[in-house]
Amino acid sequence: MKRALITGITGQDGPYLAELLLQKGYKVFGTVRRLSTPNMENISHLQDKIELLSADLLDQTSLSEAIEQAEPDEVYNLAAQSFVKASFDQPVLTGEFTALGVTRVLEAIRNINTKIKFYQASSSEMFGKVVETPQKETTRFHPRSPYGAAKVYGHYITQNYRESYDMFACNGILFNHESPRRGIEFVTRKISHAVARISLGKQKKLELGNMSAKRDWGFAGDYVEAMWLMLQQDKPDDYVIATGETHSVHEFVQLAFAEVGITDWEKYVQSNSPKHLRPAEVDYLIGDYSKAKSKLGWQPKTSFKELVSMMVQADLEREKK
Repeated sequence: MKRALITGITGQDGPYLAELLLQKGYKVFGTVRRLSTPNMENISHLQDKIELLSADLLDQTSLSEAIEQAEPDEVYNLAAQSFVKASFDQPVLTGEFTALGVTRVLEAIRNINTKIKFYQASSSEMFGKVVETPQKETTRFHPRSPYGAAKVYGHYITQNYRESYDMFACNGILFNHESPRRGIEFVTRKISHAVARISLGKQKKLELGNMSAKRDWGFAGDYVEAMWLMLQQDKPDDYVIATGETHSVHEFVQLAFAEVGITDWEKYVQSNSPKHLRPAEVDYLIGDYSKAKSKLGWQPKTSFKELVSMMVQADLEREKK
């Protein structure tokens, strides 16, 4: 039986990845931070099927102990301070978690067992102010946030350990991927949650920042399969995971309101709200996933429209309860 350790298992991607690995017969371990009261909502249905270990990306010893306990064949590093806007408010902490945290996990693996396969969650935010469209594995990075900059460090340090210590370490450069398990502070979930509440008469307004920002949005449940596939290859490599389509926040809002039968949605939405604007915006992200398609046999299964519908319906269910 294969064994896997997932850091950040209580986030959005962790539960989807855990479900996939359990289906494939893995013994699954996840890390939770010792001091916080972890939000278990996303993994409540999995708690009797997985084993949780205490570890923190800021604490080298705890990571080593978790890896020694789990004895994993594969480690998926999904933990990070992942909210872009918060990275402007807490740039140093973001660097500690999202950049140096990766090094701590890699160091623990190097010291315990270099045969462990490692997956690092890289991000399309590393491209930032894009130098070419669409973005692929060879596109130069130009991050536009402390989060993006920290992810670039994590990406390069993963390559560095791969080349220096002959470790099986991969970067998945995942473009925006969403789901009903997305945190409420992220724009897609903020929209689906607000639309559900507005349609039920529980909320009057939806406040947003830049509605013309365009993103390549996929479904998190599809993307975790790509993570797993990367670690099943003969050689470690880096891959862009995306849909190859781009949609604006405006389109997301329109589709979300259409899902609940509201056509005059403009009267419920206030855009360009200063508190939701970033100091430096990323305008146009769209990924070229042709390498993942040819090497991994991976492609997205869920359309943009299906994704919006899934998120709004899940929030409607939640709000009705």
